[in-house]
Amino acid sequence: MKTAIYPGSFDPVTLGHYDIIERSSQIFDRVIVGVLKNHAKSPLFSASERVKMLEDVTAGLPNVEARSFNGLLIDFVRQNKASVIVRGLRAITDFEYELQLAQMNRVIAPEIDTLFLTTNLKYAYLSSSTVKEVARYGGDISAFLDPGVAKLVAAKYASVSR
Repeated sequence: MKTAIYPGSFDPVTLGHYDIIERSSQIFDRVIVGVLKNHAKSPLFSASERVKMLEDVTAGLPNVEARSFNGLLIDFVRQNKASVIVRGLRAITDFEYELQLAQMNRVIAPEIDTLFLTTNLKYAYLSSSTVKEVARYGGDISAFLDPGVAKLVAAKYASVSR
């Protein structure tokens, strides 16, 4: 059984993320979406909230699961007996950064490959950061997120602004 890890912060999970998850689920027997607990960032949602969002959004994909992790991605990949890291690419700037990480990971763990999937063109501009910026100022984020996730983001900003 071929297992892949799709890591990220997913704060929040966007339709672009979902596109990569869905396509990965068609390539691999099992896809684990790894939600990074990055202590250097201040996420809008906790790791457990992000895992729950991903579970809800991917409920129709039986070979996909979400788990949080901290530490090195390579350690998480090995713990889950995966052999591939999946990364989405939106633009050339993503490629330069992701290639550097993939090469470093390859030196640390030569048995683990990185697979790059180019983002669907309709999501090439989309990032969690830009979605949060629009939401922060009360803009319409419905075109960027699953409806359930959009409600959670709107509710989070409503509670913050009180």
